[in-house]
Order: sequence, then C-alpha cells, then structure tokens
Amino acid sequence: MDKTYEKQYHQLERTHFWFVARRKKVISLMEIGPGKKYLDIGCSSGFLLSELIDSGAEPGQVYGVDISDEAIAACKAKGLDHVYKMDATRIELPENHFDYIVASDCLEHLNEDRRALDNWQKLLKPGGRLILFVPAYMFLWSPHDVVNHHFRRYTSKELTGKVLDAHFTVQRQGYWNFTLFLPILFYRLLRKALQKLGRLESPDADLKPSPAIVNRVLLGLLRTENVLTRYLRFPFGVSVYCIAGKEG
Repeated sequence: MDKTYEKQYHQLERTHFWFVARRKKVISLMEIGPGKKYLDIGCSSGFLLSELIDSGAEPGQVYGVDISDEAIAACKAKGLDHVYKMDATRIELPENHFDYIVASDCLEHLNEDRRALDNWQKLLKPGGRLILFVPAYMFLWSPHDVVNHHFRRYTSKELTGKVLDAHFTVQRQGYWNFTLFLPILFYRLLRKALQKLGRLESPDADLKPSPAIVNRVLLGLLRTENVLTRYLRFPFGVSVYCIAGKEG
C-alpha cells in the first residue's frame, strides 16, 4: 500500500469496526490453546497475533510475516518475536508446521496468488486450517484498491476455485460484511459518478476514523453478522471468506 496511507492504516487497526469485527471472526474459527501453531500472513502491525496470545496461544507458537518494514517494527514494539519480513508468495518457514494459517486481506496484494496458495499449502500441517478473507467483486473496485495496491477482487466461486487448485479441501466459503454491502456499493458508485463529473478531484482510500458512536454501532452490526454466519451463508458481501483444510 502507499506509504502515506500505511501509517493511518496501522493507527486504525486497533479500534476501527472493520478490523475489530474481522479479528473476532477469525479467532472464532480457531481452536486456541497450548501446542497449536499459528501463522498470520500479512500480519500488519500485529493486532491479531497479540489477540491470539491474549486468547491463550503460546507466544512462542505465534508467527507473522509481512513485506513492510514498518509493520514488522510495529509488531516488534508489541513484544512479538516470531515476525519476519518476507514475500508472501515465497515464505521460508518449516513445511507441515502450522495448525492455522490466516491471510486476511492479503491474497489480493499478490500478483501470483496461485503461487502463494501453493506455498501456503506446504506450510500447513495435515489436518490444519487455512482462513482467507479477500475483497469481493471487481465492480466494487475503487481508489481504495489502488491506494492499497490490490491486483484484483474476487467472487466466492473464483476464490474457491483457486483454493481447490492448490490442493486444499474447502470446508466453508461465502461472503462477509453483507450488512454494509448496499451502503458501500452506493457510496462507491456515487464517488465514481462524481469523479466523472469532475466533482471529486483526489479520490482516496475508504478507511477513515469514524465518530465513536458510529464505530460502536457498525461494530455491533458486524458482530451480529459474525454470529449469524455460523448458521447462514449470505448471498453477497463486501468480502469473501474461505475456510480450507489440508488432508493427511
């Protein structure tokens, strides 16, 4: 992502409803406890890693990789030891090592997404679980994607196909953030229209600080959706998720 935006991104990660709700969803998909090994690909400033430890994971079994020097420095400042600057398509860590691999909004940053999935498959233990979140739908493409240096957005079918091609087994897949899909769609279409009319000169990323009350309300909505996704599959959303396994 653009370096001028990265600092703001790291500041937002702690409390912004989007990040908080997604971390809660990811952690709910894991069995946290001694003996389990975790890898966060695209770990950013380490909030998920810290929350895993707070939830009962052993600090020595929690790993993160990121391409950003600033992100790795932020992780180190939190006392996270096993964090490394690496290309996510060529992670050099032990094979068949991790019980859980998480990649939240990472795969879309990689030109060679299939190569990355092949690499991650080798890192996962037989019987382990890969948890993926990526942006949904190319028609939602916006300056936010440009600022974040995305290569693509996905449909659920496209993501599932690539996961299967990398020899994972798909356990569950679908869309996340159904709640805000229509407002975000309207917002992005409006911005595109204003840009064409010359009324919007410098479009930028969508993620910005929200008033505290708005942030709490939106976080509550997404937490409710997190519960509902245990039982329902929403037909569309702002993000796509896929939970995949590796057979022994």
